[in-house]
Amino acid sequence: MQKKVALHTLGCKLNYSETSSIGQQFLEKNYKVVDFQDNADVFVLNTCSVTDSAERECRQIIRRVLRQNPDAFIIVTGCYAQLRPQEIANIDGVDAVLGSNEKFKLFSLIENFTKRELTCISVTQTENLTEFGVAHSTDADSRTRAFLKIQDGCDYTCSFCTIPLARGSSRSLSENNVIQEFEKLLDSGYKEIILTGVNVGDYGKNINTNLFNLLNHLIKIKGEFRIRISSIEPNLLSDEIIKLVADSEKLCNHFHIPLQSGNSRILKAMQRRYTSSDYKNLIFRVKNILPDAAIGVDVIVGFPGETEEDFIHTHNFLRELPISYLHVFTYSERPDTKAISLPGEVDIHERKRRNNILRILSEKKRTKFYADMVGTTQEVLFENANNSGLMKGFTSNYIKYQTDFDEDLAGQIIPVSISRVNDEVCTGKGLYLKNSIDLVTS
Repeated sequence: MQKKVALHTLGCKLNYSETSSIGQQFLEKNYKVVDFQDNADVFVLNTCSVTDSAERECRQIIRRVLRQNPDAFIIVTGCYAQLRPQEIANIDGVDAVLGSNEKFKLFSLIENFTKRELTCISVTQTENLTEFGVAHSTDADSRTRAFLKIQDGCDYTCSFCTIPLARGSSRSLSENNVIQEFEKLLDSGYKEIILTGVNVGDYGKNINTNLFNLLNHLIKIKGEFRIRISSIEPNLLSDEIIKLVADSEKLCNHFHIPLQSGNSRILKAMQRRYTSSDYKNLIFRVKNILPDAAIGVDVIVGFPGETEEDFIHTHNFLRELPISYLHVFTYSERPDTKAISLPGEVDIHERKRRNNILRILSEKKRTKFYADMVGTTQEVLFENANNSGLMKGFTSNYIKYQTDFDEDLAGQIIPVSISRVNDEVCTGKGLYLKNSIDLVTS
């Protein structure tokens, strides 16, 4: 009987791409990949350690799986496994804990997947994390969008972040290998490739190249496709990259640029590499060159020492910027970070209050961004999933569309004219479509 494996991912898109590569290892060994809610012989959980809640969720999932599948072989990998392997191994029923390098050579480390009394722990020390595991993943039920890992690790020392401890120093996939993996995805039918990593803007460090050079090579590949940059640090988003995006139809008109705080004093305590003025100037440069660009922003609320006045300053700073949406994170104390010892702890209820306020601001920003698109023509890449008679797609500048399902649209990039906004929904006409298109925010 064919054995079954179930995989589950917590955390970022980089984790999702690596889980996909783990699944490929099992497929090559003739395992059947099943849903994580199904019964399986092996369960693999790829974890996150950005917040305490992510680690808590990991432990809860492990225990739930063991209740439902007491005889299953349980493997835990990812950032949490790299940072605190013994903590995971102490959970009764976990069979293997694999670190950041080890997840890519799973079958060479584990001889057989039968329950064992002692947990197998295989974790490379952080300073020795030099390997690069090639990885890519795709959206569920879609042959349109794929994530390609081009970079791993981080040399930054942000005081709140454990990622450098979990993933090691910055390293990149060679340009030739990126192009090879990129072309494989195109040959499989994907029309949008999202370049992902821990610090994508740092791509090419130590291999005599950079992200600008890589993008220049990728846009020259023949075919109908577009490229999206998953996230890029403000100090690494150069004018030459912005201009390249403006000049090439193959580069998505969308940047996700972490801010973390609008207060320069807090940014300094966070050990970020820019001031709030630097960030503001960057955002206006982007919008000057690319007026229709979508700009997403990461923000952390409740960082140690953030007063009510500091928070109000951040709120007002963001309110005045021409950005499109926010990803709001509540500060979480992380072991072995500098921030955990900083004075000025913010009450957890106050952190949540500030989080809610910025989420409301995010919705207002998104609604205004949609309204600003009225009267413009945007290109939407339709996905092929049929969701109760509806299908969705994304524009280059990250607007989500929804319309009646039409299999002829699946995988096609179609120009659409946006004509009006109604509440949180925009409607328009596809220039080559039979039906109107609805733009939704969820």
